[in-house]
Amino acid sequence: MENQTFSEDILILERLKVAPQSFIPAFILFLLVYVFIIVSNIGLVVLIRRSRSLHQPMYLLLCNMSINDVFGASIIIPHVLRDLLRPNSERFIHYVDCAVQAFCVHLHASASHTVLMIMAFDRYVAICNPLRYASIMTNRMVVTLSLSAWGTAFVLVAILVGLSVRLSRCRSVIFNPFCDNASLFKLSCESVLINNIYGLGYTVVLLGSSVGSVTLTYLKIAAVCVSSKNKVLNSRALQTCATHLAVYVFLLASAFIIVILHRFPQLSDHRKVVAVLGHVALPALNAVIYGLQIKEVRQRIMALFHNNEV
Repeated sequence: MENQTFSEDILILERLKVAPQSFIPAFILFLLVYVFIIVSNIGLVVLIRRSRSLHQPMYLLLCNMSINDVFGASIIIPHVLRDLLRPNSERFIHYVDCAVQAFCVHLHASASHTVLMIMAFDRYVAICNPLRYASIMTNRMVVTLSLSAWGTAFVLVAILVGLSVRLSRCRSVIFNPFCDNASLFKLSCESVLINNIYGLGYTVVLLGSSVGSVTLTYLKIAAVCVSSKNKVLNSRALQTCATHLAVYVFLLASAFIIVILHRFPQLSDHRKVVAVLGHVALPALNAVIYGLQIKEVRQRIMALFHNNEV
Protein backbone atom coordinates (compact mmCIF):
# COMPACT_ATOMS: atom_id res chain seq x y z
CA MET A 1 0.00 0.00 0.00
CA GLU A 2 2.88 2.35 0.69
CA ASN A 3 4.93 2.15 -2.54
CA GLN A 4 2.27 2.85 -5.14
CA THR A 5 1.00 6.06 -6.67
CA PHE A 6 -2.33 7.26 -5.38
CA SER A 7 -4.72 9.24 -7.55
CA GLU A 8 -6.76 10.34 -4.55
CA ASP A 9 -5.29 12.84 -2.10
CA ILE A 10 -6.05 10.71 0.94
CA LEU A 11 -3.36 10.09 3.56
CA ILE A 12 -3.40 7.62 6.43
CA LEU A 13 -2.31 8.91 9.83
CA GLU A 14 -0.70 6.94 12.62
CA ARG A 15 -1.90 7.73 16.12
CA LEU A 16 -0.32 7.62 19.53
CA LYS A 17 0.15 4.12 20.83
CA VAL A 18 -2.34 4.03 23.67
CA ALA A 19 -3.54 0.84 25.33
CA PRO A 20 -7.26 0.12 24.63
CA GLN A 21 -8.16 0.55 28.29
CA SER A 22 -6.43 3.96 28.33
CA PHE A 23 -8.28 5.55 25.40
CA ILE A 24 -10.97 7.22 27.50
CA PRO A 25 -8.62 8.47 30.29
CA ALA A 26 -6.22 9.82 27.65
CA PHE A 27 -9.10 11.53 25.83
CA ILE A 28 -10.37 13.15 29.03
CA LEU A 29 -6.87 14.29 30.03
CA PHE A 30 -6.15 15.89 26.66
CA LEU A 31 -9.59 17.52 26.64
CA LEU A 32 -9.14 19.02 30.12
CA VAL A 33 -5.68 20.33 29.24
CA TYR A 34 -7.01 21.84 26.01
CA VAL A 35 -9.86 23.60 27.83
CA PHE A 36 -7.35 24.93 30.38
CA ILE A 37 -5.06 26.23 27.60
CA ILE A 38 -7.90 28.02 25.84
CA VAL A 39 -9.47 29.52 28.98
CA SER A 40 -6.20 30.56 30.64
CA ASN A 41 -4.53 32.09 27.60
CA ILE A 42 -7.60 33.87 26.27
CA GLY A 43 -8.39 35.00 29.82
CA LEU A 44 -4.87 36.43 30.10
CA VAL A 45 -5.28 38.39 26.85
CA VAL A 46 -8.70 39.71 27.91
CA LEU A 47 -7.34 40.67 31.33
CA ILE A 48 -4.47 42.64 29.80
CA ARG A 49 -6.82 44.23 27.27
CA ARG A 50 -9.31 45.39 29.91
CA SER A 51 -6.79 46.61 32.53
CA ARG A 52 -5.28 49.95 31.56
CA SER A 53 -2.47 49.50 34.09
CA LEU A 54 -1.33 46.46 32.13
CA HIS A 55 -1.12 48.34 28.82
CA GLN A 56 2.67 48.17 28.95
CA PRO A 57 5.01 46.80 26.24
CA MET A 58 5.93 43.71 28.28
CA TYR A 59 2.30 42.63 28.67
CA LEU A 60 1.31 43.57 25.13
CA LEU A 61 4.15 41.40 23.83
CA LEU A 62 2.98 38.67 26.18
CA CYS A 63 -0.35 38.67 24.32
CA ASN A 64 1.56 37.44 21.26
CA MET A 65 2.70 34.39 23.22
CA SER A 66 -0.79 33.64 24.54
CA ILE A 67 -2.36 33.95 21.08
CA ASN A 68 0.34 31.72 19.61
CA ASP A 69 -0.24 29.12 22.34
CA VAL A 70 -3.97 28.99 21.62
CA PHE A 71 -3.17 28.72 17.90
CA GLY A 72 -0.67 25.89 18.40
CA ALA A 73 -2.86 23.89 20.76
CA SER A 74 -5.89 24.23 18.47
CA ILE A 75 -3.91 22.83 15.54
CA ILE A 76 -2.97 19.60 17.28
CA ILE A 77 -5.12 18.70 20.29
CA PRO A 78 -8.59 18.53 18.63
CA HIS A 79 -7.03 16.41 15.89
CA VAL A 80 -5.46 14.02 18.41
CA LEU A 81 -8.73 13.84 20.37
CA ARG A 82 -10.64 12.89 17.24
CA ASP A 83 -8.17 10.18 16.23
CA LEU A 84 -8.11 8.65 19.72
CA LEU A 85 -11.76 7.69 19.27
CA ARG A 86 -11.56 6.69 15.61
CA PRO A 87 -10.85 3.16 14.37
CA ASN A 88 -7.79 2.62 12.18
CA SER A 89 -9.86 2.53 8.98
CA GLU A 90 -11.18 6.07 9.56
CA ARG A 91 -7.92 7.79 10.50
CA PHE A 92 -7.23 9.71 7.30
CA ILE A 93 -6.63 13.27 6.14
CA HIS A 94 -6.75 15.00 2.76
CA TYR A 95 -3.38 16.07 1.39
CA VAL A 96 -4.34 19.75 1.24
CA ASP A 97 -5.49 19.64 4.87
CA CYS A 98 -2.25 17.89 5.78
CA ALA A 99 -0.17 20.60 4.08
CA VAL A 100 -2.14 23.35 5.85
CA GLN A 101 -1.70 21.60 9.19
CA ALA A 102 2.05 21.20 8.59
CA PHE A 103 2.32 24.91 7.77
CA CYS A 104 0.44 25.86 10.94
CA VAL A 105 2.50 23.48 13.11
CA HIS A 106 5.78 25.02 11.95
CA LEU A 107 4.39 28.55 12.06
CA HIS A 108 3.48 28.02 15.72
CA ALA A 109 6.91 26.58 16.53
CA SER A 110 8.77 29.34 14.66
CA ALA A 111 6.64 32.13 16.14
CA SER A 112 7.33 30.74 19.61
CA HIS A 113 11.03 31.49 19.08
CA THR A 114 10.64 34.85 17.35
CA VAL A 115 8.13 36.10 19.94
CA LEU A 116 10.43 35.09 22.80
CA MET A 117 13.26 36.92 21.04
CA ILE A 118 11.35 40.22 20.99
CA MET A 119 10.31 39.68 24.61
CA ALA A 120 14.00 39.24 25.50
CA PHE A 121 14.76 42.53 23.70
CA ASP A 122 12.05 44.24 25.76
CA ARG A 123 13.61 42.97 29.00
CA TYR A 124 17.05 44.13 27.82
CA VAL A 125 15.84 47.68 27.17
CA ALA A 126 13.89 47.80 30.46
CA ILE A 127 16.85 46.73 32.59
CA CYS A 128 19.86 48.07 30.69
CA ASN A 129 18.32 51.34 29.46
CA PRO A 130 15.53 52.12 31.95
CA LEU A 131 15.62 55.89 31.34
CA ARG A 132 15.10 55.43 27.60
CA TYR A 133 12.61 52.58 27.89
CA ALA A 134 9.50 54.71 27.33
CA SER A 135 11.01 56.43 24.28
CA ILE A 136 12.22 53.16 22.71
CA MET A 137 9.36 50.78 23.49
CA THR A 138 6.54 52.89 22.09
CA ASN A 139 3.26 51.45 20.85
CA ARG A 140 4.59 51.71 17.32
CA MET A 141 7.70 49.74 18.28
CA VAL A 142 5.59 47.04 19.94
CA VAL A 143 3.46 46.68 16.80
CA THR A 144 6.58 46.63 14.59
CA LEU A 145 8.26 43.97 16.72
CA SER A 146 5.10 41.84 16.79
CA LEU A 147 4.62 42.04 13.01
CA SER A 148 8.32 41.26 12.49
CA ALA A 149 8.10 38.18 14.72
CA TRP A 150 5.06 36.76 12.91
CA GLY A 151 6.17 37.91 9.43
CA THR A 152 9.62 36.33 9.69
CA ALA A 153 8.15 33.06 10.91
CA PHE A 154 5.52 33.11 8.13
CA VAL A 155 8.07 33.59 5.32
CA LEU A 156 10.49 30.95 6.63
CA VAL A 157 7.74 28.36 7.05
CA ALA A 158 6.06 29.18 3.71
CA ILE A 159 9.31 28.36 1.88
CA LEU A 160 9.86 25.25 4.03
CA VAL A 161 6.44 23.73 3.34
CA GLY A 162 6.36 24.99 -0.26
CA LEU A 163 9.47 22.96 -1.10
CA SER A 164 7.72 19.82 0.18
CA VAL A 165 4.39 20.48 -1.54
CA ARG A 166 6.10 20.70 -4.95
CA LEU A 167 7.20 17.03 -4.73
CA SER A 168 5.24 14.20 -6.28
CA ARG A 169 3.95 11.47 -3.97
CA CYS A 170 4.38 7.71 -4.02
CA ARG A 171 3.30 6.95 -0.45
CA SER A 172 0.17 7.61 1.57
CA VAL A 173 1.12 6.93 5.19
CA ILE A 174 2.02 9.69 7.65
CA PHE A 175 4.12 8.15 10.42
CA ASN A 176 2.99 10.79 12.91
CA PRO A 177 -0.18 11.69 14.82
CA PHE A 178 -0.29 14.97 12.87
CA CYS A 179 1.26 16.42 9.72
CA ASP A 180 4.54 18.28 9.72
CA ASN A 181 7.10 19.13 7.04
CA ALA A 182 9.14 15.96 7.49
CA SER A 183 5.98 13.88 7.08
CA LEU A 184 5.20 15.68 3.81
CA PHE A 185 8.49 15.20 2.01
CA LYS A 186 8.78 11.60 3.23
CA LEU A 187 5.72 10.86 1.06
CA SER A 188 7.83 11.41 -2.06
CA CYS A 189 10.21 9.07 -3.85
CA GLU A 190 12.05 12.00 -5.48
CA SER A 191 15.31 13.45 -4.26
CA VAL A 192 14.73 15.59 -1.17
CA LEU A 193 18.23 17.06 -1.09
CA ILE A 194 16.94 20.62 -1.50
CA ASN A 195 14.42 20.04 1.29
CA ASN A 196 17.13 18.73 3.61
CA ILE A 197 19.46 21.62 2.82
CA TYR A 198 16.81 24.28 3.37
CA GLY A 199 15.43 22.44 6.41
CA LEU A 200 18.89 22.39 7.97
CA GLY A 201 19.43 26.05 7.10
CA TYR A 202 15.99 26.95 8.47
CA THR A 203 16.76 25.16 11.75
CA VAL A 204 20.22 26.73 12.04
CA VAL A 205 18.95 30.24 11.29
CA LEU A 206 15.93 30.02 13.59
CA LEU A 207 17.55 28.26 16.54
CA GLY A 208 20.90 29.97 16.03
CA SER A 209 19.46 33.47 16.00
CA SER A 210 17.14 32.57 18.86
CA VAL A 211 19.85 31.11 21.09
CA GLY A 212 22.37 33.80 20.12
CA SER A 213 20.09 36.78 20.74
CA VAL A 214 18.64 35.45 24.01
CA THR A 215 22.09 34.46 25.32
CA LEU A 216 23.60 37.83 24.41
CA THR A 217 20.65 39.64 25.95
CA TYR A 218 20.90 37.83 29.26
CA LEU A 219 24.68 38.18 29.41
CA LYS A 220 24.28 41.94 29.08
CA ILE A 221 21.52 41.95 31.70
CA ALA A 222 23.73 39.92 34.04
CA ALA A 223 26.64 42.32 33.45
CA VAL A 224 24.44 45.31 34.33
CA CYS A 225 23.18 43.61 37.49
CA VAL A 226 26.69 42.69 38.63
CA SER A 227 28.15 46.14 37.94
CA SER A 228 25.26 48.05 39.54
CA LYS A 229 25.25 46.08 42.82
CA ASN A 230 21.75 47.43 43.31
CA LYS A 231 19.67 44.87 45.19
CA VAL A 232 16.38 46.41 44.04
CA LEU A 233 17.47 46.33 40.39
CA ASN A 234 18.80 42.78 40.68
CA SER A 235 15.59 41.59 42.34
CA ARG A 236 13.44 43.15 39.62
CA ALA A 237 15.64 41.71 36.89
CA LEU A 238 15.44 38.24 38.44
CA GLN A 239 11.67 38.47 38.79
CA THR A 240 10.99 39.64 35.24
CA CYS A 241 13.59 37.49 33.50
CA ALA A 242 13.22 34.19 35.36
CA THR A 243 9.79 33.45 33.84
CA HIS A 244 10.95 34.31 30.33
CA LEU A 245 14.12 32.24 30.67
CA ALA A 246 12.25 29.21 32.08
CA VAL A 247 9.80 29.24 29.16
CA TYR A 248 12.62 29.66 26.65
CA VAL A 249 14.74 26.81 28.04
CA PHE A 250 11.74 24.45 28.01
CA LEU A 251 10.91 25.44 24.41
CA LEU A 252 14.51 25.02 23.29
CA ALA A 253 14.86 21.61 24.94
CA SER A 254 11.64 20.42 23.30
CA ALA A 255 12.79 21.64 19.86
CA PHE A 256 16.20 19.97 20.12
CA ILE A 257 14.69 16.66 21.29
CA ILE A 258 12.24 16.56 18.36
CA VAL A 259 14.98 17.42 15.83
CA ILE A 260 17.26 14.72 17.25
CA LEU A 261 14.55 12.05 17.41
CA HIS A 262 13.66 12.70 13.74
CA ARG A 263 17.12 11.34 12.91
CA PHE A 264 16.39 8.00 14.62
CA PRO A 265 13.47 6.14 12.96
CA GLN A 266 13.62 3.40 15.60
CA LEU A 267 12.57 5.98 18.19
CA SER A 268 9.50 7.12 16.25
CA ASP A 269 7.11 6.30 19.10
CA HIS A 270 9.09 8.49 21.49
CA ARG A 271 9.17 11.30 18.90
CA LYS A 272 5.36 11.16 18.54
CA VAL A 273 4.88 11.51 22.28
CA VAL A 274 7.38 14.38 22.57
CA ALA A 275 5.86 16.17 19.56
CA VAL A 276 2.33 16.00 20.96
CA LEU A 277 3.44 16.95 24.48
CA GLY A 278 5.28 19.94 23.05
CA HIS A 279 1.96 21.27 21.74
CA VAL A 280 0.16 20.40 24.99
CA ALA A 281 2.56 21.05 27.84
CA LEU A 282 4.18 24.25 26.55
CA PRO A 283 0.97 26.29 26.07
CA ALA A 284 -0.33 25.13 29.46
CA LEU A 285 2.95 25.92 31.24
CA ASN A 286 3.25 29.33 29.59
CA ALA A 287 -0.15 30.38 30.93
CA VAL A 288 0.73 29.16 34.43
CA ILE A 289 4.22 30.67 34.50
CA TYR A 290 3.29 34.07 33.13
CA GLY A 291 -0.12 34.25 34.75
CA LEU A 292 0.99 33.36 38.26
CA GLN A 293 4.58 34.57 38.40
CA ILE A 294 4.10 38.11 37.09
CA LYS A 295 3.00 40.19 40.05
CA GLU A 296 0.60 42.55 38.28
CA VAL A 297 -1.21 39.77 36.46
CA ARG A 298 -1.43 37.66 39.64
CA GLN A 299 -2.94 40.59 41.56
CA ARG A 300 -5.55 41.12 38.84
CA ILE A 301 -6.53 37.44 38.85
CA MET A 302 -6.82 37.40 42.65
CA ALA A 303 -8.92 40.57 42.53
CA LEU A 304 -11.28 38.99 40.03
CA PHE A 305 -11.78 35.92 42.23
CA HIS A 306 -12.28 38.13 45.28
CA ASN A 307 -14.94 40.19 43.51
CA ASN A 308 -16.72 37.03 42.41
CA GLU A 309 -16.77 35.72 45.99
CA VAL A 310 -18.15 39.01 47.27
